[in-house]
Amino acid sequence: MTASFTPAELRNAVALLSSPGLIRLITEIDDNGPIPPRRLAGTLPDLSAHHLRRTTHVARAHGLVRVAPGVGLALTEAGSELADFYDATARWARRHAYPSRVCDFTTRLQHSLSLLIPALVADRTDGSPHEGTLGIEAETDLARPRALLLQWLDANPQVTVLLEAELVA
Repeated sequence: MTASFTPAELRNAVALLSSPGLIRLITEIDDNGPIPPRRLAGTLPDLSAHHLRRTTHVARAHGLVRVAPGVGLALTEAGSELADFYDATARWARRHAYPSRVCDFTTRLQHSLSLLIPALVADRTDGSPHEGTLGIEAETDLARPRALLLQWLDANPQVTVLLEAELVA
């Protein structure tokens, strides 16, 4: 466990970062640039209007996106760094075929992030929290996404606190 976050705070952060809407929003903007306000629903058509509003509200409240005049919804520095973490974690998951060889990006991230919770909150002195589920190489390689997540959380501690909009969801 890190000295600066409680297990509950780490779980809150991973729950937020595992949100399918947030993953989609952050990676879409990272891949294709800012989204004009009137194009958000067309860009992410599988998300309901309510889910889009809630996701953008939460992303803005946590400082991950901002409304850039004349261009629309854009990533902040924290959002851009989160996109980099998502990419690195997805690369780890693809390399180790986790959770399966064929899997969509969002599911890969959700499953991979779920592996990080025990590693972040457990006392690692009694062995790997994934013993028997991951190979030695995969467990060793997971150290990079884990370190990136901790570095990102240290720079963005606001994501460890649940917002009222997240509690209602």
